[in-house]
Amino acid sequence: MLDQIQEAARFIQSQTTVQPRIGIILGTGLGALASEIAVDTELPYEQIPHFPLSTVEFHSGRLLLGTLAGKPVVVMQGRFHFYEGYSMQQVTFPVRVLRELGITTLLVSNACGGLNPAFAVSDLMIIDDHISLLMPQNPLTGKHYAAFGDRFPDMSAPYDAELLDLGLTLGTELGIPLKRGTYIFAPGPQLETKAEYRMLRQWGADAVGMSTVPEVIVAHQMGLRVFGVSVITDMGIPETLERADIAKIIAAAAVAEPQLTRLTKALIERLNV
Repeated sequence: MLDQIQEAARFIQSQTTVQPRIGIILGTGLGALASEIAVDTELPYEQIPHFPLSTVEFHSGRLLLGTLAGKPVVVMQGRFHFYEGYSMQQVTFPVRVLRELGITTLLVSNACGGLNPAFAVSDLMIIDDHISLLMPQNPLTGKHYAAFGDRFPDMSAPYDAELLDLGLTLGTELGIPLKRGTYIFAPGPQLETKAEYRMLRQWGADAVGMSTVPEVIVAHQMGLRVFGVSVITDMGIPETLERADIAKIIAAAAVAEPQLTRLTKALIERLNV
């Protein structure tokens, strides 16, 4: 896999003059940030050696390199999921490539279901912890390369404390209401039953989704600073559970997207990279 990572990175570098320091992964319905980027290079995933292909309707499947808020960035407009049939190593392969390109900070976003009764649809939740126990595979299993970092990485603080504090401060400064909480990974693609929502809440989760955690595990192993934000697009409260409607979920993400864009741009402006 190390050879494939390096080959993919060399190809990307051959197509651009941008030397990114910040990586961004955009989740379902959250692709509008791309319009804020001064794009130097746009690469469809199918052109990049060994990259998976996005099969989800709402993921564009493009790698963008350019500048945002004056900083060199590489942006994944569309990510990969275990439920698409990819292994966890394939799901997280692009994160390793971004690290090979030179990023030191990774910003991740996702659309997810809210479990905390204090939350509401279209809220932004800064992720301060996660639960990975439901992952059917672990992206760190298999052959280990010293270049990846520790074989047994400590996960007591996978989300950077300084970035977490900065994000909350910026929310106050910009007048953007922010929640904070724990995100739990579920493999999907089905949504949860009432009993499952109840169990996940009892485990201490505030939100549930089908992405992000594998990527964060790999990013943290490789020493990247990570900042994560979830957009609450539906509520998983058993007593008031409504039938899932993908159109409503995408609409809820669209409502929150301008605020997420403002927060992300402000955060990048403050980063020293």
